[in-house]
Amino acid sequence: MENKEKQKKAAAMAAASYIQDQMIIGLGTGSTALYLIHEAGSMIREGRRFQAVATSEAAEALAVSLGIPVLRPEETERVDLAIDGVDEIDGSFCAVKGGGGALLREKIVAQKAEQVIWIMDESKPVKRLGTFPLPVEVLPFGAEWAAEAIRAMGGKAVCRMKDGRTFFTDNGNMILDVVMKEDTDLREAAKEIRQIPGVLETGIFDRICSRIIIGTGNGVRELVNPNPVKKNVRFEREEADGKKQECRE
Repeated sequence: MENKEKQKKAAAMAAASYIQDQMIIGLGTGSTALYLIHEAGSMIREGRRFQAVATSEAAEALAVSLGIPVLRPEETERVDLAIDGVDEIDGSFCAVKGGGGALLREKIVAQKAEQVIWIMDESKPVKRLGTFPLPVEVLPFGAEWAAEAIRAMGGKAVCRMKDGRTFFTDNGNMILDVVMKEDTDLREAAKEIRQIPGVLETGIFDRICSRIIIGTGNGVRELVNPNPVKKNVRFEREEADGKKQECRE
């Protein structure tokens, strides 16, 4: 296993320790969340009792195959803890997500969750957002018009392709991968993009997490968000041997 994959797995394993019996867990989508889902499946087989809401059809299929009870959103009034990966995140806990094409469902689940944990390898924290293209989910009808509006803002907008064909999300929508000028405030740009007719959501997840867990070459590093944009329930657990570091503004 390559170092990056080891880091992803280490972060996922650390996040899994926050899962408690009777919780409703939001299961993320992507290569890092994959490790979390496998660990959650192992916990179920060991007799732990919790249920999950998945953020994509792929995550749901994997969870079901591992014996994790999966609920549809209409079957639960709460999500206690959402755990997912990120494509990049800055020092203010603002993240870009959507590389796996599930950003709309991921945001719905994260907004519902009482607590959110982002898990990642050490390449994901950045000083400034924008290296990774900003995913924007749009309706197929008028998608090119939405792309033109983004270009008029000074950005580049490219329709996401997969295997030589247009990529469609689980919701039947398209993804525009957007690159703005280097000096652009991506959070402000995302707000403007969100107002374009046909745009459903952007991949900006602004300070929504309770904490982040980073797998590194020297173990796991955990940073607590002191000012999440919404109130989160803090779940208690026994301290691990490794030190936790709190990130302050």
